[in-house]
Amino acid sequence: MTATTPTNPHPSVVPVVGPSRRKPVRLRSRAAHSVSTPRRSTLLTILSGVVLLYALVPLFWLFVNATKTQSSLFSSFGLWFSGDFALFDNIARTLTYDGGIFGRWFANTVLYVVVGAGGATFLAVLGGYALAKFDFPGKRGVFATVIGAVAVPGTALAVPTFLMFSQMGLTNTPWAVIIPSLISPFGLYLMWVFAAEAIPTELLEAARVDGSNEFRTFFQVSLPLLAPGIVTVLLFTMVATWNNYFLPLIMLKDPTWYPLTLGLNAWNAQAATAGGEAIFDLVITGSLLTILPLIAAFLLLQRYWQSGLAAGSVKE
Repeated sequence: MTATTPTNPHPSVVPVVGPSRRKPVRLRSRAAHSVSTPRRSTLLTILSGVVLLYALVPLFWLFVNATKTQSSLFSSFGLWFSGDFALFDNIARTLTYDGGIFGRWFANTVLYVVVGAGGATFLAVLGGYALAKFDFPGKRGVFATVIGAVAVPGTALAVPTFLMFSQMGLTNTPWAVIIPSLISPFGLYLMWVFAAEAIPTELLEAARVDGSNEFRTFFQVSLPLLAPGIVTVLLFTMVATWNNYFLPLIMLKDPTWYPLTLGLNAWNAQAATAGGEAIFDLVITGSLLTILPLIAAFLLLQRYWQSGLAAGSVKE
């Protein structure tokens, strides 16, 4: 007869042999314990809730007060609706007041965003890609210049820019707002860092070996990998141009070239002028209409961030 060694059908159960004959002890791995009971932070949850309220309460206040009439704004609670729901009437009056000037301001803002923010994004992508993937003399100097430009606030350059543009006769024209918007040091730096990590050097070398020139390599190989960074820079420049106030304030005098920020401020200050009409309900409704395109842009473009998290990875 051959002796057989009994097998343990449950490897996680360790039998204890000996005269005591105690029950088997079941061992649980530390990893399984950590997976079954995730750690939670009460403080982090509270802080997240505070940040959420900080972001949503102003939007809720804006929507609630856009539904009120001029008289209801001062006679009702600011964070709740009044008896009359006048949102659609306020929107109609906002779009038709003063000959429909709000529509002209909206078109001006779209023009500044498309040409200014779009051009700034395009230049940032080209410059960031070149700085990340090409070596040339003076590259360190360019890096120091870009970092220094990021540290300089835009308001500090507004007055010198106005003096320069006034000498060239470009003030009170759309170019006085568009040309300064084309320069985005932060966008250039962001694309520089992103392109250095997202585009493998081996991929570019393979494209060159296959006979692809630099322009074709950039547009067909590198550009799809840069999509998340491009969307990020586009959103930053778009928001900065859409909310730009100080630069148009000192550059523009003709109300027909005002962006939305400057036009709504003129409506808001109208009540303080002699014989001016108080139209605070239109100011609030116009502000609500102003932020809707930004919300839509964030909701539509966020999928490019999620789909591009793994961009630039190299398969082994």
